[in-house]
Amino acid sequence: MTDSAPGALTLALPKGRIMAEFAAFLRRLDIVPEADFFDEKTRKLQFATNQPGLNLILVRSFDVATFVAFGGAHLGVAGHDVLMETGSNDVYAPVDLHIGKCRLSLAGRADAGAGQLVSSSHVRVATKYPHTTRAHFAAKGIQAETIKLSGAMELAPMLGLAPFIVDLVSSGATLKANNLVELEKIADISSKLIVNRTAYKTRRAGLHDLVARFEEATDAAA
Repeated sequence: MTDSAPGALTLALPKGRIMAEFAAFLRRLDIVPEADFFDEKTRKLQFATNQPGLNLILVRSFDVATFVAFGGAHLGVAGHDVLMETGSNDVYAPVDLHIGKCRLSLAGRADAGAGQLVSSSHVRVATKYPHTTRAHFAAKGIQAETIKLSGAMELAPMLGLAPFIVDLVSSGATLKANNLVELEKIADISSKLIVNRTAYKTRRAGLHDLVARFEEATDAAA
């Protein structure tokens, strides 16, 4: 196993559900992390790999884009929802990995449905995507008051915090279990390989090769 080195490339990966799908990419790329990388109980955040000059870090999904944008990592895996919300010009996304597929949607109680939106000039929405939510409604000429929540979004309409939520939806089972309905899809979401723009110019040899390997692995999985 290659030890961490100051000149190594760093790949930032999101903790959570996406890792099960991303593990297949690591296998196709012949990237083998340290044994405890997949241990859910580990407290480690940085891991060496069998690849000379490549380290992995595990961070929260929203922090992947921040680490890459500010140069803490050279590249990373981030959902399109994160990229929409952060909107950084310091990263670009050369490869759609076609994993983590879901959608970012507006939802609410069935009795506070789309009709209320059509007739409103102002809505209150609970979400962890305030920037994306405000931009979406502004395009419709509606002012969105956003309440920032990090989780348990479905409670907001139930407890009168906000009649609507904007959140990721996959099967819709969580909405249904909490007596909510999907009202409008805002965007299709998948995970993408993102790269620090400056590093892409200054670390061309190793970084360009790694991006090309991701492209090949994505094509092979199609």
